[in-house]
Amino acid sequence: MTSARLHVDLQAVTSNVRQLRSGSRASGLIAVVKANGFGHGAQAVARAAVTGGATALGVTSLDEAVPVQHLGVPVVSWLNPVDAQFDEPATASVQVAVPSLDHLEAVVRAATRTGVRRSVHLFIDTGMSRDGCDPAQWLHLCVRARRAERAGLVDVVGIMGHLGCADDESDPHHRFSVERYARAVRVARGVGLTPRQRHLAATAAALRTPGAHHDTLRVGAGLVGIDPSRSASALLRPAATLKAPFVQVRWVEAGRAVGYGHDHRTDRAGWLGLLPLGYADGIPRNASGRASVLVRGRRRPLAGWVSMDQVVVDLGDDPVQVGEEAVVFGPGDGGEPTLVEWARWGETIEHEIITGISARVERVHHLATLTNQGCAA
Repeated sequence: MTSARLHVDLQAVTSNVRQLRSGSRASGLIAVVKANGFGHGAQAVARAAVTGGATALGVTSLDEAVPVQHLGVPVVSWLNPVDAQFDEPATASVQVAVPSLDHLEAVVRAATRTGVRRSVHLFIDTGMSRDGCDPAQWLHLCVRARRAERAGLVDVVGIMGHLGCADDESDPHHRFSVERYARAVRVARGVGLTPRQRHLAATAAALRTPGAHHDTLRVGAGLVGIDPSRSASALLRPAATLKAPFVQVRWVEAGRAVGYGHDHRTDRAGWLGLLPLGYADGIPRNASGRASVLVRGRRRPLAGWVSMDQVVVDLGDDPVQVGEEAVVFGPGDGGEPTLVEWARWGETIEHEIITGISARVERVHHLATLTNQGCAA
């Protein structure tokens, strides 16, 4: 465990859910808390989302469902192997996505063994060639699911899909995917299925494409304030603030080499500070030579390469004390870098930065909105 801390504003999560629900005609919202709640802490984020009005929770695996299945709302899991333990009593109440005939048969066998009817969401591939049923097999999947439903083995409660180009509703691929999903729903209904939940829109479509909202939104990144569409960032509040204390501060002369390879040399005399964070903690090595942190209300650049466990900060002529904190990223209220900036510096997306913050960094959850005061805790 490092001495760095990821502070999570749970009020921001609750507010984001309310904002997303108020801007949609959908009657439900599945709060996706996969990958440890997008790195923020799955249980805490799930509770805050339910407080904000989430009507269900979403995860990938059955294992991810276990910590959040006792919060009073359904849990949906959609990325399980065919040989997953669908008959495990600990997850018997978890609703599962069915992306293929093989998955459906596995669920049917488990229901037959246990005598417990399983709620399922049929998953159509809308064009990403990733998870979901190939459209050529969709009719067969729906017919078999209807037969299993009549036999009392499954209850088809939902039809789900995913959009690959939802950040641009004018993209022809986006329009094609929306229509493919609509056709899949019509086919399902045509064989007698009556799904109560249709969920296609994740965060980007929830913010940009009302026509894709259907009955239920399925939001993950937006819970914690990430806007993949870059169109409505002002509506969402980032929930995470990463801080770390300086563990060493030293005065160096001009021309001093810093870090591996001696690729960086100081251009003047000044102070250097050491933070106990590196690429093993999720700080992207690609950000070397580009990134900065907030110290005493001022941006200070990183010096040299990001190492596995540490980064050096060029403090200029400011003699920061050991133990004082730098703000690595946050909502930006106090001038600190944001996840958007770190994603640009690391040549990636915000999702990768925040989910990459390792378990060595302690999560601290707050029920009131954080007030960012530079390096103050």
